[in-house]
Amino acid sequence: MLSIDKRGGRQLSKHLYGVIGLGRFGGSICKELAREGMEVLVIDSDEEKINEYKDIASHAVIADSTDELALKDIGIRNIDHIIVAIGDNIHASILTTLIVKELGIKMITVKAQNDYHEKVLNKIGADEVVHPERDMGKRIAHSIISSNILDYLELSDEHSVVEVKAGEKMNDKTLIDLDIRARFGCNVVAIKRGDDINVSPMADDVIHRDDVIIVIGADQDIHRFEKALVIED
Repeated sequence: MLSIDKRGGRQLSKHLYGVIGLGRFGGSICKELAREGMEVLVIDSDEEKINEYKDIASHAVIADSTDELALKDIGIRNIDHIIVAIGDNIHASILTTLIVKELGIKMITVKAQNDYHEKVLNKIGADEVVHPERDMGKRIAHSIISSNILDYLELSDEHSVVEVKAGEKMNDKTLIDLDIRARFGCNVVAIKRGDDINVSPMADDVIHRDDVIIVIGADQDIHRFEKALVIED
């Protein structure tokens, strides 16, 4: 699945997410990123887990993430955002975070086991530390995809509410212009501007950059809405 460059190393896409550790949390992140159409590299030392995700992720590699040479050989430096989702091995989590930080990864999100683990991760340069017991994999995956996606709440297995920040694609356009309900099957339930909130906005209400839009709908419809109007090119 990985191409080999002329220097003998593996060459990865520049716009690639990396998930290290395929436990319940890492697997959830991988599945959601893949569902959103993102290119994902997964790394785990367990061959069985890699085989489980090789048809879901764009690239799947069996490797020890505490082995710096192995990560270099994979081409880890080309990844913009790494999610360290290692399970109960705090030592491996900390060492992996240190290695990818030293290799120059631009954005590192790490799963923490407890508050002490979080303090250590913050000190060694993790950009974001998450607690799976408090943060859903789906919510985190959406926030990873775009800083304009502020929050994501599952209502059921197939329906969710998403809170997004309006960017250039929605700036100075009315709800009629955007035609969100007809195009994507989603409903805009509120628009927040500063301290003001407009509940049940009218069709001719104008959206401005940095307004917060609250949208409800089926997951597949929300995905199409995010891809078309929220995620900046």
